Amino acid sequence: MSKRVTTSTFRKMKKSGEKITVLTAYDYPTATILDQQGIDAILVGDSLGMVVLGYNDTTQVTMEDMLHHIKAVSRGTKRAMVIGDMPFLSYHISIQQSVINAGSIIREGLAGAVKLEGGKEIIDHVKAIVNAGIPVVGHIGLTPQSVHQFGGYFIQGKTDEQGQKLLEDAKALEEAGVFAVVLECVTEEVGELITNELSIPTIGIGAGRKCDGQVLVTHDLLGLYHGNSPKFAKRYANMYNAMGDAINGYIKEVKEGAFPNENHIFTMDSENVTKLYTKVKK
Repeated sequence: MSKRVTTSTFRKMKKSGEKITVLTAYDYPTATILDQQGIDAILVGDSLGMVVLGYNDTTQVTMEDMLHHIKAVSRGTKRAMVIGDMPFLSYHISIQQSVINAGSIIREGLAGAVKLEGGKEIIDHVKAIVNAGIPVVGHIGLTPQSVHQFGGYFIQGKTDEQGQKLLEDAKALEEAGVFAVVLECVTEEVGELITNELSIPTIGIGAGRKCDGQVLVTHDLLGLYHGNSPKFAKRYANMYNAMGDAINGYIKEVKEGAFPNENHIFTMDSENVTKLYTKVKK
């Protein structure tokens, strides 16, 4: 097993041109599989609100939710960096609260870094968290925690003004001390511009081919959803159907009495069976 991926690893990969791979996980077994396959980083995203907990959007996710899942993922990793999302309102009310919440993700969750959504408007919070010795990943473009403010999920960076704003936010985050920036749902041209202008890595999700790395929601990659996935998400398997087939097979065999069979049971030797029935009949 290779050494643990750190912020230094990210910097070296950016410099050498090696692409950074990131996937989401919300539980111990998934984290273990991703880690064993050599993923560079695991994001415990607040997407768990919709993917795992059935919330309508990410704004309903709490710190308690995040810590519960970050702990599980951290226990399942030996190499990958674990990045914990800071949920809605956990870094907006006061700088002191932002640092305390970020510290909880590192100290209690045993994550290697935290991720915050936003640009210049959260810079003071980012600086305070970085100054506390906590590695921070920025996140700009489509920021799901602001979905109500945006009025929906829209592609960002489609105009020169939007592109300029995103670049300014990215540079402000870099200056504040973040070691990487997630670019979500931005045009490829803007993704490339920001990647070229920053000395820190960019991690794209729907941000084109030129970013320093990519991140996907593992449930999208595995096809665990029934229905359409986002345009930027490539489905590498159809686990929804595979799981459905397995479950239907189980139901059928139980109904028919085919499961369990002699391979799935435990038995008592005949002498003890005789003694047991003799006692029962008395």
